[in-house]
Amino acid sequence: MPRMPQAHASIGVVGGSGLYTLLGDDAEQVIVDTPWGEPSEAVSVGELGGQTVAFLPRHGRDHRVPPHRINYRANLWALRSLGVERVLAPCAVGSLRAALAPGGVVVCDQLVNLTRGRADTFFDGPDVAHLSAPDPYCAELRPAAAAALRAAGMPTHDAGTVMVVDGPRFATRAESRLYAQWGGDVVNMTQYPEVMLARELGMCYVALAVVTDYDAGLASAPEVPAVTQEEVFTVFTRALDALRQALHRLVERIPRQRGCVCAQVPQAINH
Repeated sequence: MPRMPQAHASIGVVGGSGLYTLLGDDAEQVIVDTPWGEPSEAVSVGELGGQTVAFLPRHGRDHRVPPHRINYRANLWALRSLGVERVLAPCAVGSLRAALAPGGVVVCDQLVNLTRGRADTFFDGPDVAHLSAPDPYCAELRPAAAAALRAAGMPTHDAGTVMVVDGPRFATRAESRLYAQWGGDVVNMTQYPEVMLARELGMCYVALAVVTDYDAGLASAPEVPAVTQEEVFTVFTRALDALRQALHRLVERIPRQRGCVCAQVPQAINH
């Protein structure tokens, strides 16, 4: 049987590329056993914004886990087993629109999944359930996140569609143009299945998508260079102080009681 942790937190933060620590040195390190294997890292539990928060870096503390190898099910299960009901998820994204400049943040409201073969549900059978997910991101957390980001001085976009690709490579120019034609605003490698798994477990989820680059360049601005790994980490690192301030403010703003529909989980058909 999986080992149940003693620590408890109602808010979880999943750290993206460059955000590997968030809480103080006195945070408790909790190792969680899950039915789905090992999470990316031990979960840190400590105080942020006057509340107890669980923090988990999705790539591990030393960025050893690439996006297509992350054990998303173990990560989300570990947070839920600690009592987490709301997940705040900073991540790095590439822009597909000239108006979404590097350094800004998009509070995503929609996604398109272009990944293949990822374990993306807790209902693998024989118990079967079908998640209703027309609006995958929490309608209560999104405006609170946008307000917290603006208060921290970060250029903020209240909505946007993220195109989720497998990685670890970046897009070709043709792919980038296609994603934009399909209605994408930004591109990312980790939002799927993370947000859907959170919703299967009845957790609210909000993405704080830090724009680090212009993907493979913009068709409307050919002089814009294609993204490099170094650029992504440089821009994300530059935004870390403001992002930490935003997370602190967001945790302070989150109401104790949920007023959204995210807790409505699908009912399994038992066999």
